Amino acid sequence: MIGAALILALAAPVTDPGRPIYVTGHAWAPFISPMGEPYRAHSETDDTLADWFHKADRNGDGVLTVDEMVADADRFFGTLDTDHNGQIDPDELANYEDEIAPDVQVNSRRRRGPGEPPLRAERHRPDEAGFHGRIREEEQLDEDQLALGGKLQGAARYGLLNMPEPVAAADTDFDRAITLAEFREAAMRRFALLDSKHVGQLTLPQLETIRSAALANDRQSKRNLNAPDTRIGNGVPHEN
Repeated sequence: MIGAALILALAAPVTDPGRPIYVTGHAWAPFISPMGEPYRAHSETDDTLADWFHKADRNGDGVLTVDEMVADADRFFGTLDTDHNGQIDPDELANYEDEIAPDVQVNSRRRRGPGEPPLRAERHRPDEAGFHGRIREEEQLDEDQLALGGKLQGAARYGLLNMPEPVAAADTDFDRAITLAEFREAAMRRFALLDSKHVGQLTLPQLETIRSAALANDRQSKRNLNAPDTRIGNGVPHEN
């Protein structure tokens, strides 16, 4: 009995407030849905955008309607509203940002997508003394991504819209609580943003085109720090 109690004590999480909080790590970059839900790959061949689309396309007819987008928002809201009181409060929002989708944090490292080639391991650049030193490309890009000027932030690196924190962005009255009505309204607005031709439906090839353009823009922005993200949404402001 004593041995079992000792094992349980050692396995219990340490709640010392002075200790740093670590978030869950993942091998691959996720796809983050318009409402902020992460879809994670388990292999290089997983299509996370398609995973979300087919889950949201409830009747399986190959098109996504605004009603299906709202229904998908309702489902994810139920996941976030852990105490089932009809709103996402600051603690539940913190749980989303720390545990469910730590990728939305602006200081999180940009991960490669499934099958995406790795960044170059290193490159040359002159150091302060004029000699040519080496710096890891990934480290330099991580530093660049912390700058606001035209750089993608948070979920905007992994989604269809330029929206760094999709869940918090649904709080339109800024009262630090997101109601189901606000979440539904956000789903309708985001559907309208993606449905640029106003046909009332979205297809997977159409969303794949938007996603491909976003990834191409992300690569371009790594080469040009002032390259803006052309996707619609509520992006991070940057200096003119």
